[in-house]
Amino acid sequence: MPGPAVTCNALDVAQRCLIVDDNERFLAVARASLERDGLQVVGTATTVAEALDKAGTLRPDVVLVDVALGAESGFDLARQLVDRYPGLRAGVVLISTRREDDLAELIAASPAVGFVWKADLSASAVRELVATEGR
Repeated sequence: MPGPAVTCNALDVAQRCLIVDDNERFLAVARASLERDGLQVVGTATTVAEALDKAGTLRPDVVLVDVALGAESGFDLARQLVDRYPGLRAGVVLISTRREDDLAELIAASPAVGFVWKADLSASAVRELVATEGR
């Protein structure tokens, strides 16, 4: 089993990102946008199994997890990521096309540091969430 993922620190908050979404088109657009904003996207995944494997191999600082991964749950993935890689406790961010208000209870019950609506997804939004959690 791979070692724990890299833990975020104040000087190097959210530099390496893994994006998990079942929509290939969204993955391409999000990757380009985040990289343009200075966040290094080290990989993408479309399933829970692929995300868990890549988190161990790529050791991202932050993992963006779509709450709906086809037949799989992004909320379940968030729990598995934190359980398997405790260093990601401050680095799992949920994303969705649905508004935060629609998912508030599920977000609050998850180990994710927060939520970003996909329309507002940016490197600064991700870094702000991760930096706030790290304080």
